[in-house]
Amino acid sequence: MHPLVVVIAVAGAVAVFCWIASVVSRDHSWVDRLWSIVPVVYVWIFAGAAGFGDARLNIMAGVVTLWGARLTYNFARKGGYTGVEDYRWPVLRQRMSPTQFAVFNIFFVVLYQHALLVLITLPAFTAYEHRGTPVGILDFLVAFAFLALLAGETIADQQQWDFHQEKKAALAAGQEPATRFLQTGLWRYSRHPNFFFEQAQWWTFFFFGAIAAGSVLQWTVLGAALLTGLFVGSTIFTESITKSKYPEYAEYQATTSPILPLPPRRTRVARTA
Repeated sequence: MHPLVVVIAVAGAVAVFCWIASVVSRDHSWVDRLWSIVPVVYVWIFAGAAGFGDARLNIMAGVVTLWGARLTYNFARKGGYTGVEDYRWPVLRQRMSPTQFAVFNIFFVVLYQHALLVLITLPAFTAYEHRGTPVGILDFLVAFAFLALLAGETIADQQQWDFHQEKKAALAAGQEPATRFLQTGLWRYSRHPNFFFEQAQWWTFFFFGAIAAGSVLQWTVLGAALLTGLFVGSTIFTESITKSKYPEYAEYQATTSPILPLPPRRTRVARTA
């Protein structure tokens, strides 16, 4: 069976599971719990279909496995696998009627996001279609860039974790935190540096397939492009919630780049996390 058919079949089965689980449990974070896992499976399906004999596909599977392991760990330590639902879904349910949210759950939360998780891995399909193309210096440069971006996201998530742990400890001790949201480290240069690194990794991943095909004119760029669109919408929604909780967030928005790390637009009073 062609590996693309296998990937689509697996994605379909996982999507059905997530939809049934969300209806039964009334918890709509099932896709989130599999977000860092199923792309790894999909890329390894392509590598396995090549008999694990194509060096480029093996490299692609290896770097995506590292991506998945890191993201799974970060999601797990925040309680993602303990039945904690993403805080955005209850807010959205309040803004929609039950029927509207049920439709949104089927078509966006489940179908669209699972389709996206397939699409971002399809540069591996391009590499599979052009398997046997020799691995060269460009592949190693792309792999190095992917790993550098992975390191950047690791640092950003660790800074966010440390901040929230310190904030939690201060509140538990009856103290007022120095600041109510993170504004230091990488977060001084981007309001969402973790989002930047996450998107950039999948744009980098696309180039593995382009190198194998010998051209950047590949339709599989659609995955990275749609992922960026998803993050844009998610950022706007997330920030609307944050701003409603913390009015001072408006100042942070005015001085700090939303995604791409850039120097602050003007000097701000330094705040310690």
